[in-house]
Amino acid sequence: MTEPVRVGFVGLGNIGHYHADRIAELDGVAIVGGVDINPDARARFAEKYGVESFESYEDLYGADVDAVVVTTPNKFHEEYAVEALRSGLDVLLEKPLAHSLESAERIAEAATNAEGFCMVGFHNRFRNPIEVVKAYQEEGRFGRTRHVEANFIRRRGIPGRGSWFTNSDIAGGGALIDIGVHAIDLSLHFHDFPTVEEVSGTIRSQFGDRDDYAYLEMWGEDTNSGEFSVDDSVSAFIRCEGGKTIALEVAWAANRSPNEEYIVRGTEAGATFDRGNDTLTLHETGQQGTDHFSDSDIQTRHEDPHKAEQRAFFEAVRDGVTPTRNTVEQALEVQRVIDAIYRSHDQQRAVQLE
Repeated sequence: MTEPVRVGFVGLGNIGHYHADRIAELDGVAIVGGVDINPDARARFAEKYGVESFESYEDLYGADVDAVVVTTPNKFHEEYAVEALRSGLDVLLEKPLAHSLESAERIAEAATNAEGFCMVGFHNRFRNPIEVVKAYQEEGRFGRTRHVEANFIRRRGIPGRGSWFTNSDIAGGGALIDIGVHAIDLSLHFHDFPTVEEVSGTIRSQFGDRDDYAYLEMWGEDTNSGEFSVDDSVSAFIRCEGGKTIALEVAWAANRSPNEEYIVRGTEAGATFDRGNDTLTLHETGQQGTDHFSDSDIQTRHEDPHKAEQRAFFEAVRDGVTPTRNTVEQALEVQRVIDAIYRSHDQQRAVQLE
């Protein structure tokens, strides 16, 4: 029988457990250890999954491990991912690639020179409706895709005020780098990752530090006692080569209804994907019989996109083949757009990308 892929975890908080719960259900994969600087987090992980946990990554990387999943706060992605790659391990790195463009570039350089590979956790690409959109694009059903409207708007959804998510030094940003990164990645994915030429953006911070912040639920604990030095909403327009464009609206908090729609507009047809309920609608026109519009609801099986992403990662580890999607190069392009949006806001003008 084939030996299982032995995987370790770096970062044993909520996101680490979220990944580990799903990986534990995969055939041919064994969780063998974890790393965290927090002793309570180490104890919980060790007890829950029945494995050793360590304070230092050297103890895990030096063990009999084939791959690691890195789910630390953004600022620490570089340290753990680069050292894992230098140790010859394959890496599944949670999005974003890093907390800054400079750090992301160093991870990309390390991945280029490594024996192993790094795959970045943009799990939405593995949603079944997205797979349908890409298949229709490849067969030419949409004609030429020209524009994507990307929305990831929460009414109240700051992920733990006072946590590392709201500290710019650790997170590198707020709503844009946390959930906007998904919207940018999917939009570029729909456009087949063209060269981005110009970015214009505005960021806002209007809700996170308010004492009267009324919410119904929150990802993390709401202490409102720590730093809130990040954006809670963003609007941007992105111009790419060949006349392809992206309109981006992202918010952790906004006085409006939530919206997670992505609208793909092509020369022959279009599509609306609602991430909130995983639905897909195609928009077409025709002249058969008479001029008419046609909107088709596409139904697919529901599959956990994180599990699909993990399966793809571990198949690549087992086969020794570098994945061709969710690559470090693609994640670096997303990071360049994020950096350009922040620079555009600071400079109060559109910025050009080299």
